Amino acid sequence: MREQLIACGGEIHFEKKLTDLQVMNGQIESIITADGTKFKADAYILATGHSARDIFQLLHQKNISIEAKPFALGVRIEHPQQIIDAAQYHCSIRDSDLPPAAYSLVEQINGRGVFSFCMCPGGIIAPAATDPGELVVNGWSPSKRNNPYANSGMVVQVSENDALNYFKQLGKPIDSSPLLLMQFQQAIEQKAFNAGGGKFVAPAVRMADFCNNKFSASLPSCSYLPGIVAQDIRNVLPSFVYKSLQGGFESFGKKMRGYFTNEAVVVATESRTSSPVRIPRSADTLTHPQLSNLYPCGEGAGYAGGIVSAAMDGQKIAQLIALL
Repeated sequence: MREQLIACGGEIHFEKKLTDLQVMNGQIESIITADGTKFKADAYILATGHSARDIFQLLHQKNISIEAKPFALGVRIEHPQQIIDAAQYHCSIRDSDLPPAAYSLVEQINGRGVFSFCMCPGGIIAPAATDPGELVVNGWSPSKRNNPYANSGMVVQVSENDALNYFKQLGKPIDSSPLLLMQFQQAIEQKAFNAGGGKFVAPAVRMADFCNNKFSASLPSCSYLPGIVAQDIRNVLPSFVYKSLQGGFESFGKKMRGYFTNEAVVVATESRTSSPVRIPRSADTLTHPQLSNLYPCGEGAGYAGGIVSAAMDGQKIAQLIALL
């Protein structure tokens, strides 16, 4: 892709961190990087990932409109792959011609959505934090899907009111702002890091123990390489999250035979499901309402939820700019 861009006249600048925007007459006049380099263009596509907190903060500081966006937060749940295979294929041993089984689960618990996210058959739980002192887990599957574990995010919908109530209950009330849900996300990730004891060790508990409010005296083996440590993760997650997860796990156990088991381990915290911020744009021009040559794009801007949808959003914006 890089070579194709260069062949078409494009330029790639590595290690150039965007640190400032110069705005004039309702347009971006130029952008500035950390080393002082200034770039000028007719159109600017802002296509960050959902964890580009420095960009969200920059826009907020420059009084460029952004909005808090509801997202989802929870845990990674990991089973032995054999349990998921048995539940989905209805056999004790998966035939060698069948791929490792996957699943997709969703439930409403007390009016709140609980759902699986980024399920990884034959996969690995991986560290995914972007800042020091924070703990985030995610999952991936190697191409052969040949690991003995099946993991999935299991997350709960989070709203602005949830975040406001959370900080109020902590005795640290804060005002609503476009960065509110990002601050909530950071607070949970910091608690998870501290609960794990540092060095990105993740707090964890067996599934049935979690649902029965018990501490796990021992933990099963886990694919998360920095390691896991037994903790009461109810001390990490807000009560509305862990109570929703408890109800969800019990419900999913009724839908999938064998799913609800103490052989499964719950690992905190899955918190980067989507951007906690939305950068507004016009439905017609796809430009920011304040800046006629800024095109918010993809997952970080709040208009995609993964690799394919982000690529499609980028394609849509590129096609529109090509007509200018």
